[in-house]
Amino acid sequence: MIDKPGVDERLLAAEVAAAWALDVADLVFLPVGLDGQAWAYRVDTSDGGRWFLKLRRGEFTPAAVRLPGFLRAHGVRQVVAPVDRPDGGAAHRFGDHQLLLYPYREGGSLWGPGLTDRQWIEYGEFLAHLHAVPLSPEIAAVLPVETYRSGAGERLNALAGAAAASAALGAFWDRYGDALHRLAETVDELAVRVPAAPHVICHADVHPGNLIADGDGPLHVVDWDAPIRAPRERDLMFVHSRDFGDHPIDAHRAALFRQGYGPVEPEPTLLSYYRAERHLDDVAAFLAGILDSRASAESRANDLHWLTRIAETVAGPGGEFVHHADGKARPHDGRPARQRQPQGNG
Repeated sequence: MIDKPGVDERLLAAEVAAAWALDVADLVFLPVGLDGQAWAYRVDTSDGGRWFLKLRRGEFTPAAVRLPGFLRAHGVRQVVAPVDRPDGGAAHRFGDHQLLLYPYREGGSLWGPGLTDRQWIEYGEFLAHLHAVPLSPEIAAVLPVETYRSGAGERLNALAGAAAASAALGAFWDRYGDALHRLAETVDELAVRVPAAPHVICHADVHPGNLIADGDGPLHVVDWDAPIRAPRERDLMFVHSRDFGDHPIDAHRAALFRQGYGPVEPEPTLLSYYRAERHLDDVAAFLAGILDSRASAESRANDLHWLTRIAETVAGPGGEFVHHADGKARPHDGRPARQRQPQGNG
């Protein structure tokens, strides 16, 4: 988020210091991520340490709190998991918000620079390991299960009238509104056609923006806010789509990924469903952000930039819809749309 959360940062720093027994020297707001209910800070301590703090309005899901540590315990070393407080538990209440504290991983997201050859192999190894971890009864009880019942279309419909009447969105909606409504229809059509498939643990947002690395160093996988039990295509969509990151997959990178993941070909209808549903979910989220009266002009402009990029991916130059329910998606200019940017280190 570009806009700060509107909390007293002195009280926040004191709360972090008390909850995790840290001598906090500085609290630095990080304008990263596009989740309208979550914000990030870097916590600097007097001994030179650094931590990554995530602040969420409301509560983190039980799966977001418990799954990362479970995966680390099962040897998935790339997972960045929250740190437990000295008195136990990872999440901590702060007024109307909840806090999670993570180790701070040096380096940046790989959305812009892309993955090196070695990292493409590790990307495959990580997902193969993640998808093979057996569920414990405790994690199964808190991990959501795929239903193919997206609420993004309803959210789009609820915002359509306000978008059409908005000074900020009126011209956009005139051009792309019909295409976005047809995208919602496509999601519904694909949902009834997806084949049965085994369910595995999925990160559900594992694009390059949530991969952190220092140069060609090891991968650190962040933003475990919405894991789900679903077909592996839920994660593989981010690998095999050209919509995520500035250096998406090609034949060479696909061969490297398979070297790490194994010779598995994703199911096309599942890939198409997840790609279309992600576009629709992002559209609804960005519309809501732009229409939020509390958002700054800078935040609205940022959301409109990404919203337009998505619309250009699913519609032709004149607004003609080109994302079909037959599983074929053809961006009009052949360029990938960039979507959710890095969530940071946690």
